[in-house]
Amino acid sequence: MLTVTSTAIEAVKIITPRAFADSRGSFVETYNRQRFVDHGVALEFVQDNQSISAAVGTVRGLHFQSAPFAQDKLVRVAKGRILDVAVDLRRSSPTYGQWVAEELSAEDGKQLLIPIGFAHGFCTLEPDTVVAYKVTNYYSPPHDLGIAWNDPDLAVRWPVTADQAVLSDKDLELPPFASLPNYFE
Repeated sequence: MLTVTSTAIEAVKIITPRAFADSRGSFVETYNRQRFVDHGVALEFVQDNQSISAAVGTVRGLHFQSAPFAQDKLVRVAKGRILDVAVDLRRSSPTYGQWVAEELSAEDGKQLLIPIGFAHGFCTLEPDTVVAYKVTNYYSPPHDLGIAWNDPDLAVRWPVTADQAVLSDKDLELPPFASLPNYFE
């Protein structure tokens, strides 16, 4: 059992699986293809990824892959808490250049479904946060792209400032949104 809710950008969905609790703890079915299909989400996931971020304020993103290796992502938190962000990169979309953010935690079990045509990133809100996500295409280094996490044209409201954020060298060098070629219609 699960619920699927649209965000302010309709293509991005919040998916909340039902948890079952008793005196031992709890159980949740984080993914069941048939239940997803029953809710209109008929994607074929081919790879599972996991990141572990030691520090609060770790920012990963904003990442995406271009065609023919573009990916839908289903993101959840296995431990800790994040602010998860999706930026619309579809040029013909009325929400092009807009973003949505959702807090996800291991405790609430919510997941964010981010479709092809969006950049994705997150910021950890607790130490030792573990983020797990499924993708619909394999990782391809030549198609691995991104945009600057703190681009002023996007004005994402991150919970950290640039001097507080913990970033990889790669993410520190991502280009601005305005220089992005047309990867998605």
